[in-house]
Amino acid sequence: MKGSWTILIAWLFFLAACSSKDKKEESSTLASIKDTKVLQYAIEGKNLYEAYCANCHQKDGTGLGKLIPPLNPSDYMAENIGRTARIIKYGQTGEIIVNGQVYNQAMPGNPRLTNLEIARIMTYIYNIWGNQEGVIDANQVEAFLKERD
Repeated sequence: MKGSWTILIAWLFFLAACSSKDKKEESSTLASIKDTKVLQYAIEGKNLYEAYCANCHQKDGTGLGKLIPPLNPSDYMAENIGRTARIIKYGQTGEIIVNGQVYNQAMPGNPRLTNLEIARIMTYIYNIWGNQEGVIDANQVEAFLKERD
């Protein structure tokens, strides 16, 4: 009987671990987005992110160690949404600090991306990995691109 209880308890711990992992994975995917307009933008944004950003920042947004900063999570990204639009379009050089880690690798811009494409990428990255910013549209991106840091 004692062995049965041990097996039962071990099984319950296993199920609990799997359940929390599934919830974390769900909050990091498109399945976590309930608003249909956000989801529509984010689906295309995911494709654009994978084509233009994931090579360096990785599909899961974790970056490349001390070379490329993470987006998942990123205090730097969360701090200024407009700056993110400008970095995507124009790139960035110089030292930055993300989550307490110093990075000094230049990021090339993507000047050929339209405001709508940038809006979709931003809607994707700002609505997965636990983020919930809603739709970031092309008009907002246009305004962000006119701002200065």
